[in-house]
Amino acid sequence: MTETTEATWLTQEAYDRLTAELAHLEGEGRRDIVDKIAKARDEGDLKENGGYHAAREEQAKQEARIRELKAKLAHVHIGTPSDDGVVEPGMLVTATVAGDEMTFLLGSREIAGSADVDVFSPTSPLGAAINGRKVGDTTSYTAPNGRDIGVEIVAARPF
Repeated sequence: MTETTEATWLTQEAYDRLTAELAHLEGEGRRDIVDKIAKARDEGDLKENGGYHAAREEQAKQEARIRELKAKLAHVHIGTPSDDGVVEPGMLVTATVAGDEMTFLLGSREIAGSADVDVFSPTSPLGAAINGRKVGDTTSYTAPNGRDIGVEIVAARPF
């Protein structure tokens, strides 16, 4: 995992949700995994103990999530973007991209939570091209395949 010092923009609700998840994983979550490993270890031969190996794999995934949450929460910006039509992280953007209109969140998946919305990072090619632009602006970005993709900002409002 690559560490980043770039701030992650989060709503207060998203910050609270991630903080609660981290507290759960570091407390009750860790205790549950330790119990699962201990019970599986008591079953005998660890080489052929599927429950033990599954619990250890679950523990590894949980510890990776804890590291990810700590990194995100260490470099976080909490707030709500202003509703001035300027595209910035935390905005729900409607844009015509390569002739097709699409609506998406500019930010991180953590902001979206359980909302069914596409998310583009501000550092993605599309996100970087539109970040700081205003409603009505046109711009373009280079897709990974090398094609130049035209974009027009139709609407931008806080998520």
